[in-house]
This record gives sequence, C-alpha cells and structure tokens, in this order.
Amino acid sequence: MLTELDAYDRKILAEMQKDATLPQNELGARVNLSAAAVNRRLRRLMETGAITQCTAMVAPGAVGYGLSIIATVEVESEQIDLLDDMKRTFAKCPQVQQCYYVAGEWDFVLVLAVKDMDQYNNLTRSLFFGNNNVRRFKTLVAMDRVKVGLTVPID
Repeated sequence: MLTELDAYDRKILAEMQKDATLPQNELGARVNLSAAAVNRRLRRLMETGAITQCTAMVAPGAVGYGLSIIATVEVESEQIDLLDDMKRTFAKCPQVQQCYYVAGEWDFVLVLAVKDMDQYNNLTRSLFFGNNNVRRFKTLVAMDRVKVGLTVPID
C-alpha cells in the first residue's frame, strides 16, 4: 500500500470492518464526513489496496460445512516452482478458507471448511497424498469456533 492513512481513513476502515453494508451517509455521520467525502475515500482505499474486498461472512454450518479443520503441511522440496504450484493448488480449492506459507517446522498452514470427515478424507487424497511434494501433514479438528474473523486492529 502506497498511501498514508489519516485519522478519517482509519475511522472509515474501523467502521467498515464492523459493518460493510452501512450506507455512505450513515458511515459519514459516524466518522464526521460528508457522504461524498466518504465515497472518495472508499474509492481510494480500494484502489490502493487498503480495502481488499467487501464480503458477507457466511456461517459454515448454515450451508452444510459444519467441520473446521486446520492442516499443517511439510514439503519435500522448497524449489520455487514446486512451492508456487502448491500455493496455486491450495488457493483454487474451495474448501481451503485460508492458506499461509510459514516459517518454522511446517511450510503451510491451511484452514479448511468441510461437510464431514469423508469430505476431508477425499481432500487429503487430492491435496496431500496426490502431491509428490508433500512430505507429511498433520490434521487438527476444531471442536468449537471460538473466534473467527479477519478484522485488523485499527490504531
């Protein structure tokens, strides 16, 4: 991101993280700006990448995805083309909600939403066992979704 954020931008970002459906006039009232000024700032925040997308957070269980899985993956080779291929594979899998390429004992951490263990078992065959660059993986099954979100602290 190349642009500096002022106090108004930060207030707008904080409010948008709480509720991205706010009408611009109400958002403006909350941050003490006109709707037109809010519109200009929102457009700039999107163009510069400060806001990456506006979306609805769907309860996984409401659409049949009641099981949350965290999988850690260790790769066989860290050749850049092999890593890039894995990143693309994980990114295009609809059940992978989040994918992190990390430092430490593991190379990737994945957060998956699945319908049941049968679906996860099938995913392990295609994502892990079917990939010659996966050395090993570990599965953690979430017993409860205590806190889920992507909000960033706005100081």
